[in-house]
Amino acid sequence: MNDGDAWFDDEAGPLVRLYAVTQGRGRSNRPELDMLTLVVDIGQGTALRRHEPEYAAIVELCRTPQSVAEVAARLGLPLTMTKVLVGDLIDDGRLEYRQPRPDEASDVGLLQALLDGIRGL
Repeated sequence: MNDGDAWFDDEAGPLVRLYAVTQGRGRSNRPELDMLTLVVDIGQGTALRRHEPEYAAIVELCRTPQSVAEVAARLGLPLTMTKVLVGDLIDDGRLEYRQPRPDEASDVGLLQALLDGIRGL
């Protein structure tokens, strides 16, 4: 195949790579993961089963607890793809996760204070 027959172009960017890394999966097999879910590395010192650099970057970030949204933002990855990758690492036993408590995610007083502060600007 010569360069003129390539099925992709330079504009495809990193999403093509993510599609390959996730093996075409657009959803995590862990529906309980959401953007506020906290994940942390629990396998310090053990080798990663997966060798793609995205997995290593996630593990490095998760040495301290991070939300799935923070991981996606810091790595510049789409949230849906990040959920797939994080789910893989949880399945491998490398990451542990914890759902936010409902009272943490929906503190009406905190949200009202934030809204009042924004309106005051």
